[in-house]
Amino acid sequence: MRLDKYLKVSRLIKRRPVANEACDAGRIKVNGKTAKASLIVKIGDIIEIGFGDKQVKVEVLSIEETYKKDEAKELYKVL
Repeated sequence: MRLDKYLKVSRLIKRRPVANEACDAGRIKVNGKTAKASLIVKIGDIIEIGFGDKQVKVEVLSIEETYKKDEAKELYKVL
């Protein structure tokens, strides 16, 4: 699954265009490298997201095309 779509489905970022902008600005890293929105996310990848001065680091546990809002937190683990 593409990185921008994963961020939206997992509810880490609310909208896909916002996820694309964050990738273009270099605020998202996967496994320590700056990532483009088209990067394919795999189980076990470590995603780091920069929100201003706050950093969020998560590990991908599952990849699903669609997920209910209440259960979206099961797709990743906060590190």
